[in-house]
Amino acid sequence: MFVEVGYSMRPVIEMTDVSRRFGRTVALDRVTLQVQPGTICALLGANGAGKSTAIRILLGLERADSGHSEVLGMNSRTHALEIRRRVGYVSDQPPLYDWMTVEEIGWFASGFYPTGYTDVYRSLVARFDLPLKSRIRNLSKGMRSKVALSLSMAHRPELLILDEPTSGLDPLVRREFLESMVDVSAEGRSVLLCSHQVAEVERVADIVVIMMEGRIVCIERPEELKASVMEVGLTLADASAIPPKMPGHVIAHVQFGCEHIFMVRDFAVETLRDECRQLGLPVPQIRRPGLEDILLAMLRQYRCPVGAVSREESVETNPHVAAS
Repeated sequence: MFVEVGYSMRPVIEMTDVSRRFGRTVALDRVTLQVQPGTICALLGANGAGKSTAIRILLGLERADSGHSEVLGMNSRTHALEIRRRVGYVSDQPPLYDWMTVEEIGWFASGFYPTGYTDVYRSLVARFDLPLKSRIRNLSKGMRSKVALSLSMAHRPELLILDEPTSGLDPLVRREFLESMVDVSAEGRSVLLCSHQVAEVERVADIVVIMMEGRIVCIERPEELKASVMEVGLTLADASAIPPKMPGHVIAHVQFGCEHIFMVRDFAVETLRDECRQLGLPVPQIRRPGLEDILLAMLRQYRCPVGAVSREESVETNPHVAAS
C-alpha cells in the first residue's frame, strides 16, 4: 500500500507483507516498507503499535510468521548475524557493562570491528563531551545514551536503527542526539528512528511512517503530509447528531460529545462552509495542524473509533515512499 517514487538504488530496508502474531495479538499485519539510502525515516505510533517488533524482525532477533524482510540487501532470517554486525543499533535500554569505563567499553567493542573503530569512537566521545575515565554505572541516562550511540556509530554503519533512544532524556540532550542524525544522513547513510518525540523528530525526518495496531497507515514526507491536511472542527446540536460529509479525504475523525474533529486531506473549504450555512450549523473551525496533531487524532480514532469513518477508510491516506 504505497507508491514508490523513482529510485535506482537498492533500499537499505525492505519489508514485504510481513506479519507477526503473539497468541491472539497481531503485532504486525502485512507490513510493507522501503527505506532508501541517505534517508532519516521516523517510525511513529503508540506503544503496542508494532514498531519494536518490526525492528526486531529486521535485525533477525524475531522471526516473522509470513512475509519477507531484508536489510542492506541481506535476508533478515538467514543473515541475522551479518546484519547486526553491519548495522548500528541503539535500544531504549542499551545493554552496557556498568563496571567498564567509557574508554574501556570502546576498547572492548573494537575487537568486533575492523581497524579504525577506536579512533572514530574516541572522536565521537569527545564530540559528546563524555568523560573517558568514568565508569558506565556512574553516568546519567543521557550520558549512557551517548555512549551507546558512540558505540553504534564508530564502525560507520550504512544504517543506524534507533528504538526510542531518547526516552527520558532532558530536552537539550534529546535535541543534540536527534540533530546528530542529520550528519549521518548527510554522509549518505540511513537512519530508522523509532520515537515518541513527534515534534522533535519531524525536525530531522525525511520520511514519517505511522503505525497503528500492527499496520502502516501512512508513509510520507512530513512537510507534504502537513501541507495536504486540514483540521476541521464542527459543533453540532447534540452528541447524537450526524455531521455533514467532509468534502475531501478524511484520515481521522474524533468526537468529543457535540464536538467533532476531522483531519481531512484535499479539503474543499468553501464547499463545507456553504453546506454548514444551508444546514444552519455554526461556522466550522479550520486550521493547519502540525504532525503531532495529526498523529494524536489518528491515535484517538483507533482507540475510540466513531461511526463516521471506518478503520479501513482511515488507513487509505495515500501513503508513499518519499525521496530524501
